[in-house]
Amino acid sequence: MSNTIMSAGELSSHIDSAATVVVDCRWYLGRPEAGIAAYRAGHLPGAFHVSLDTDLSGPVGPGRHPLPTPEAFTETCASIGITPSATVVAYDDNGGAIAARLWWMLRNQGHDRVFVLDGGIQAWETSGGKLTTDTPVPARGFQTSRPWTATVDRDLVSNRATDTVVIDARSPERYRGESESVDPEAGHIPGALSMPLTQNLTNDLTFRTPGELRQHFASRGIDDDTKVFSQCGSGVTACHNILALAIAGMTDADLYVGSWSDWSAAGYPVATGDRPV
Repeated sequence: MSNTIMSAGELSSHIDSAATVVVDCRWYLGRPEAGIAAYRAGHLPGAFHVSLDTDLSGPVGPGRHPLPTPEAFTETCASIGITPSATVVAYDDNGGAIAARLWWMLRNQGHDRVFVLDGGIQAWETSGGKLTTDTPVPARGFQTSRPWTATVDRDLVSNRATDTVVIDARSPERYRGESESVDPEAGHIPGALSMPLTQNLTNDLTFRTPGELRQHFASRGIDDDTKVFSQCGSGVTACHNILALAIAGMTDADLYVGSWSDWSAAGYPVATGDRPV
């Protein structure tokens, strides 16, 4: 499964290599300092921390977590020693929910070797891997930037072709409109399918097998030829479904960067309940 996920065992065999850059992406909704605090309390050896709010998002744009400029992102990558030939492994403690954002961003910028640690920091510890509080000093890396691709805005989503499928990675409660604590309205984009990122994972927060994921997407009418727009609350966990599609060897998907935070703030139509309207 090239350029998708890496097991803890695989990572342990070359985590000490100068060609490997490990990135801690832990982040917690409503607690902006908790990610770096968790990193300082213990992280994988040699890992660098990036913040979803300041490193993987920009200050302006649609939704709560707009993409940074490509130039700002490549500067972040360079600052933690990422070079075009580096093997980058991103992890978190939530089944890859946040790490998948870095995976998507690097892949979108043309990076050839980027993975999400399957099972995250929990899998690393379960496999016998140790944590450290040592903060590494990076060698300066370098990256080239290019415009973001494979993204859509709310107008493209609103005016999508009838055979384009929108998938929503948020929890079923938020999709149904029963719970909403961060965005202007509760509910979902009319016609979107509820596909919570948790359905991509096993009980130990590792990804389901490629065959199981293919069957999962097929059960919702998605096959290799389906055009897919992936969304969530703010364009972060939507990347998890894009990663799951890649693990399954299926169709790529476009990211709705602003996602529900953009759609609901713009006053566009809102649906509620279990079923897409």
